[in-house]
Amino acid sequence: MTTAPANADQPHVATVVAPEGSGLLDLPNLARLREALPKAEVSVLSPGRAVDFYLPAGGAIAREAIRTALPGLPLDILVQPAAGRRKKLFLADMDSTMIGQECIDELADAVGLKAHVSAITERAMRGEIAFEPALRERVALLKGLPADVVERMIAERITFTSGGKALVRTMRKAGAYTALVSGGFTVFTGPISATIGFDMHRSNTLVIEDGRFAGAVADPILGREAKRETLIDLRTARGLSAAETLAVGDGANDLAMLGEAGLGVAFRAKPVVAEAAHARIDHTDLRTLLYAQGYRDEDIVEG
Repeated sequence: MTTAPANADQPHVATVVAPEGSGLLDLPNLARLREALPKAEVSVLSPGRAVDFYLPAGGAIAREAIRTALPGLPLDILVQPAAGRRKKLFLADMDSTMIGQECIDELADAVGLKAHVSAITERAMRGEIAFEPALRERVALLKGLPADVVERMIAERITFTSGGKALVRTMRKAGAYTALVSGGFTVFTGPISATIGFDMHRSNTLVIEDGRFAGAVADPILGREAKRETLIDLRTARGLSAAETLAVGDGANDLAMLGEAGLGVAFRAKPVVAEAAHARIDHTDLRTLLYAQGYRDEDIVEG
């Protein structure tokens, strides 16, 4: 995990988060962490679940100290500058981030090609093949599929990632602007963004003719650079600095967006993304992005 870029001499905060109900941040383990970080000021955000360690300077050493004190435990550790941790703009990927599925794979299942399409999706998300041609190849296989299948899929197959609704709704209540930015399709991002509570959504448009998918996606395709440009556009329109922005995603087409954000977080991500992001979430849910901003349980708007 890469620490969010900043001057190493300035105060940092290391947020340690345990899976819900695990009890891993109990009093004995907290005592071990206090011993490992004797100069840190400790603040409990969620009893047994999330704790802040305020550090007078630096952060990389703190992360290693925490891992050494509690070896092998499934804890997520996000280290960043203490100043400006509460973000005013949030961008999120959709597939395998805000929801548990890859929507194009689910569409392919309806035409008996899920295994084939899933293999292409996996390679694209790992950065092994270019996103745009891979998208066109997969969409072509959907030709003739009735477009109304989407409504049934959203109702029957789509699952929302734990903590996602609370994340978006809490940030909006605090005045942040939120956007769902996906390489997927508007037929999914429209209803999904509304259900979660995003301010806006941006994605690709599947061409529909006579109520069926035409096997084509409208230009321009929203991919890696378009996600980054969306962040820049929204940041500029609101007069925000880069440090005031947060982004989360799991695939290679999220890399530019994550790199542009003040804090770019890889969520249960492909290896190339996890290695490049400022921080990563491997064990916990999307509430961790609230704890990373200093929100406490009593501040969180339940989804």
